[in-house]
Amino acid sequence: MANLKEIRNRITSVSSTMQITSAMKMVSAAKLKKAQDAITAMRPYADKLTELLQGLSATLDADSGSKFSTQREVKNVLIVPITSNRGLCGAFNSNIIKQTQSLIDNEYAGKKVSILAMGKKGNDAFSKKKIVIANNSSLFDNLTFDNVAEVAETLMDKFVSGEFDKIEIVYNKFKNAATQEVMTEQFLPIVPVQNDANVNLDYIFEPSKVEIVEQLIPKSLKTQLYKGIRDSFASEHGARMTAMHKATDNATELRDQLKLTYNKARQAAITNEILEIVGGAEALNN
Repeated sequence: MANLKEIRNRITSVSSTMQITSAMKMVSAAKLKKAQDAITAMRPYADKLTELLQGLSATLDADSGSKFSTQREVKNVLIVPITSNRGLCGAFNSNIIKQTQSLIDNEYAGKKVSILAMGKKGNDAFSKKKIVIANNSSLFDNLTFDNVAEVAETLMDKFVSGEFDKIEIVYNKFKNAATQEVMTEQFLPIVPVQNDANVNLDYIFEPSKVEIVEQLIPKSLKTQLYKGIRDSFASEHGARMTAMHKATDNATELRDQLKLTYNKARQAAITNEILEIVGGAEALNN
């Protein structure tokens, strides 16, 4: 009977866990819808802005380059890994941490690498190595373009001042609730535009192209960072919803197995008791 009690306790425990994971799945599904709508609505604007900026840049002389496109010898690198503040979202955070560590160990081996963490999980992973210069975990409490723009301006200032020669962003790109793609994007310096024969901007510019580009570049960089964080935010909820869905299914399967084991053990116990009673009665008759 002690074994039956243990199984009953396990069934209760698994059932409680299943209720929690099911509730977390529904919460993440509700948040995912809002986050997905936000990134879906933003992507066309961000892509068009980048396309316009690249088109304008392609028509400018090399001497008209912006201070944000200055190519220097890479000695000091800043990586911005975008993770979440909470776990229980599968491999969402570990994929970003692994990719960031791979950049440190391989591509930037021998360079001085610093981390500006976006999210508590990334900060926890790299703070032990004492390479984290700042942690912007609170950004996700009020995720707005203005708040992200402040961080982007900080990154731009650090590049222009020469504190860092290269800045890269590592984040999860949202595809669907079950699929996220780890992306590594160069934030600064601006990636040189490839020579495109299709670039043809037959427009009259007022003010000049150079002035327009100088105004567009900061806006484009802020938008790029905001899009990456929005992508990551949607990916987080998608990953958590998928993870909690699988956890709920596993808990349901485990509960059913435990119930079957419990019923078999209970049936065996009852059978043994019947056999003992029958055996006792036969002994008395003899």
